[in-house]
Amino acid sequence: MASSAKPNIVILGIDSLRADHLSCYGYDRLTSPHLDRFASEGVLFENTFSPHIPTTSAYGMMLTGMDVFTSQLVAHRPKGPLRPEVKTLAEILREQGYHTVSVGLSGRASARGFDEYLTFTQTGSWSEGRVPKAQRLNDLALPALDRLVAEDRPFLLFLRHMDPHSPYLPPQPLERVFYHGDECDPSNRSMDAVFAFEPFKHTLIDMLPPGISDRAYVNAQYDGAIAYMDACIQSIFRALEAHGIFDDTIVAVNGDHGEELDEHGFWYDHHGLYDNVLHVPLMLRYPSKLPVGRRVAGYNQHKDLVPTVLELAEIDAGIDFDGRSLLPMVEGRTASHESEFYITECAWMRKHGWRTPQWKLIRALEPDFHFMPPVELYDLVEDPKEMCNLAEELPEVVAALTARLEAWVSKREAEAGLPNPIHHQPGWHDIEDIDYFTSSQQAYDNLRIGRPSVEALRRERSQMSSAG
Repeated sequence: MASSAKPNIVILGIDSLRADHLSCYGYDRLTSPHLDRFASEGVLFENTFSPHIPTTSAYGMMLTGMDVFTSQLVAHRPKGPLRPEVKTLAEILREQGYHTVSVGLSGRASARGFDEYLTFTQTGSWSEGRVPKAQRLNDLALPALDRLVAEDRPFLLFLRHMDPHSPYLPPQPLERVFYHGDECDPSNRSMDAVFAFEPFKHTLIDMLPPGISDRAYVNAQYDGAIAYMDACIQSIFRALEAHGIFDDTIVAVNGDHGEELDEHGFWYDHHGLYDNVLHVPLMLRYPSKLPVGRRVAGYNQHKDLVPTVLELAEIDAGIDFDGRSLLPMVEGRTASHESEFYITECAWMRKHGWRTPQWKLIRALEPDFHFMPPVELYDLVEDPKEMCNLAEELPEVVAALTARLEAWVSKREAEAGLPNPIHHQPGWHDIEDIDYFTSSQQAYDNLRIGRPSVEALRRERSQMSSAG
């Protein structure tokens, strides 16, 4: 049996999961009954943010406890590995005698240091059929869990769930559970703008049914994917119960970042610095040290997870993390960590900004392929969906927030002894002979998710013929 000297640790890192699409976060669709129950047995954090988008930088924070100034991981396609001076959670726990296993996360800079890497097919297409991503994960994770429990040492099991990540192709019956209608109704033209966006068009054609015309159907597939994953995650919890170790295991559920659906014209991807991408779920369960049914309203970020897990496990890594343990917030001794913070993205656009409880400032560092203005300002209290850009109307607020942003960057550069990495990412998009875009048209003409398949081209011609 696994050693009782140190607690086992299971972390579920869920890709592209918006907090506001989980029923335990107030969503009006019952997408997550099993995660809801899990949250009711532990602590749910209402304001967890992934400030550095997308996956590479998000997991970089989640698995190191460090921000981008320390890790230097700010781009989706970093030019080098994680700095050797920065330790991952897997490396820290290996030194403490843990057996560390990652399921679904490998090859990323932040995935360094696991004893074992188990991989499964995480994508698919309409022509290949619906994709049971979470069951593929379970097919690897459940036997691995059985092996780990049989050993005489503690373990870290990291599970990267991919169901909310496009393509949204949940198995039956989850396809129709949140949608009833005709997704190919020719009188519905809501998909026209989606397919008019050339950089993503062919990938979207590949993942959607032929003749699709209704965006509501696509949104329902995202929710169905969450519901399918939720059901499969219950198998992980049940296995921990069956082994008699659920209550003695630190279990964390955390989204790496959220997802843009159809709110801002970014079309079913996770770029942009709006809150539907930044706001993610975080839930912790460990009955011996965490209360039951506690909801914590204070602000926190990915960098706080590692210090929290280590404090719960009573492990002193001897590291001065950029993040802080969340236990003082759970226990009511601290109301919040930073309520205003620096934000970046470097996947399809290179931008940074500053978020406060009321304001969101976004500044483009080069022209983007959505032809957005170089400065955006949103009042999150009056305009929580971030639809009305106030930058020209309120230049004094832009100036004040820009000053806070620049002061924070200067402070962190001095503390880390390293430059702000968002400013030093030539070729971040992996396009030959282009370091930085000089116009939005250049970005639009060059950026693509994949290339059209034969099937996508055939369907595109068919759709154009039908439209004509």
